Amino acid sequence: MKEVKNNTLYIGNVSTKELAAQYGTPLYIYDQALIEQKMDDFKAHFVSSDFETNVVYASKAFLCTAMAKLVKKHGLYMDVVSGGELYVAAQAGFDMRHIVFHGNNKSVQELEMAVRYGAGTIVIDNEAEARELAALSFEQKINVLLRINPGVEAHTHQFIVTAHVDSKFGILKSDTETIRSIIDTIESNEALSFQGFHAHIGSQIFDKNAFRAEIETMGSFIKEMINKTGRSFPALDLGGGFAAVYTKEDAPIPIDEVCALLIDQCSLINEKYDLHLKRLMIEPGRSIVAEAGSTLYTVGFTKITPHKKYVFVDGGMSDNIRPALYQAAYDADLTNRMNDKKTETVCIAGKCCESGDVLIEKTDLPCAVTGDQLIVYTTGAYGYSMASRYNMLCVPAVVFVKNGRSSLVVRRQSFEDLIERDEGDIL
Repeated sequence: MKEVKNNTLYIGNVSTKELAAQYGTPLYIYDQALIEQKMDDFKAHFVSSDFETNVVYASKAFLCTAMAKLVKKHGLYMDVVSGGELYVAAQAGFDMRHIVFHGNNKSVQELEMAVRYGAGTIVIDNEAEARELAALSFEQKINVLLRINPGVEAHTHQFIVTAHVDSKFGILKSDTETIRSIIDTIESNEALSFQGFHAHIGSQIFDKNAFRAEIETMGSFIKEMINKTGRSFPALDLGGGFAAVYTKEDAPIPIDEVCALLIDQCSLINEKYDLHLKRLMIEPGRSIVAEAGSTLYTVGFTKITPHKKYVFVDGGMSDNIRPALYQAAYDADLTNRMNDKKTETVCIAGKCCESGDVLIEKTDLPCAVTGDQLIVYTTGAYGYSMASRYNMLCVPAVVFVKNGRSSLVVRRQSFEDLIERDEGDIL
């Protein structure tokens, strides 16, 4: 929860001024209570008397051991897409049976790691991966899903649309012979249980019709595969794509409404096509952590050019690549001057040696001066997880705040950390 006291922004009843003094800036701040509320809301509303339902946190949005522990505490499953994410989950004591392992180019080593760790579900992306997985030896049974490209495109940025016909993800639903071959390959290994299909149509989806189209398309496809194979497919993973509020123009579908929509539409296709679906899964990531996270900066210099005024901060594209990568929009405030009138339209830019290092192209602020603290909201998804060491800038610390207390969950990278893996020798 955010509130203003004495002209200063508080998050989780902790002063941002105190957070900056204690932990430094740039600083990733997460409202732990809001993360927990979002998880509990998905758990409470994605339920059905007709299906087993699983809420699977898409950890690529934000992952550290503290976050994995929160996911475990609130009873969600977890989606990982690499050996590194799987390792972090394991180090946090996450139940490996509740892991869903994704990825379009898993290495043999990663597949072996997933098997060794006892991952509950592996989502196959292509035929070659199916062969690699089927060739492994197993001590326990593993469920397998196949990622299908349904050809349904959500209206979003081209870099975050994942279901156009030339997408790098999944098998086109029309390629039924390859799909049949993958199913046969998986089932050639008695330890693998082919359960059904996965689909994901993009991110930041505001239109309910996109989800309706996805579910109807998958229902028709599953019926076709039932007819072609003479067998049933009890599990359907609908992926994610649930939106978050970045600016005042954003109006995400409320969690209760989108969950009800998904359940109702799946019930409709189950009856319409006689699918015998038993298990539904969704994969919210951004919608759980994005709004709970903010990035706190310190204002450095300002600069006036013929057409704009720049406000420079002590971070930038190294801690938030999204504006440069796909023109993501954000809102901001000066946290130490929350009640001051916003008198200037400025461009908020970072300190990286790139012209594209702009966090917000145009926003209104009070007249900023050196030493002010500036916050960019809704950076909880893909800020920390996509952070880099570009220009040898140190990755910021991560703190959780709740009920007037703060906890350092990831320490700030130090200069010593920047060279810890350097060998130093030259030829």
